[in-house]
Amino acid sequence: MSKQEKAFKIGLIRVLTSEDPEVLYAHQKQIMEKFPTLTVETKCIPDQPEGIHSPELCEIAVPKIVETAKSFQNVDMIIVSCADDPGVRQIRKAMPGMPVTGGGETTAALALRYGEKVGVLGITEYAPDAYRRLLAGKMILEKPKGVDSTLDLMTPEGRKQVIASGMRLKEKGAEVIALACTGLATIGAAQELEDVTGLPVIDPVMAEGLFAYYESIR
Repeated sequence: MSKQEKAFKIGLIRVLTSEDPEVLYAHQKQIMEKFPTLTVETKCIPDQPEGIHSPELCEIAVPKIVETAKSFQNVDMIIVSCADDPGVRQIRKAMPGMPVTGGGETTAALALRYGEKVGVLGITEYAPDAYRRLLAGKMILEKPKGVDSTLDLMTPEGRKQVIASGMRLKEKGAEVIALACTGLATIGAAQELEDVTGLPVIDPVMAEGLFAYYESIR
């Protein structure tokens, strides 16, 4: 069996605690539909019902993310499915040799393929670390009004404000939109934003999947 044919398994960590299978397995489903040669196993961290939308919540989550990463058996790669990339650096240190990535660094890297002015659309007043590092001097930041957590994105008003933010980014000169919250992937915002703005939109879950696919064939 060639490397391209060999099964490649991803351990995917959700930082939003949920028992709703439609929510919990949304990112797994999206990756496996787009990249059928990949297999994904999903686990969520405990006691994080609003996910991560502040530095304080990120600090609380990191040890739980690392422990969740260690709990996977027989996986070829770990993905922390969050645009903040919480715990990615710590997992790399704790599990040397294991490929590890997150939604932030993959999305920011892909966005640079499409333009020099990158509209970053997330749910915090600040851009996640990877966006600040990789898009320094090229970033235009927007946060949807009234959206302060992943749960807010799942309301009709939240979705409406996401589209409004996308239009504001276009008006400010953005050449591409990089989503800075994987909750936006959960609600399928990328396609709607592309349709409305006419700009390329980088979905963090698809970005994670693309990097995993590359890892599986290299």
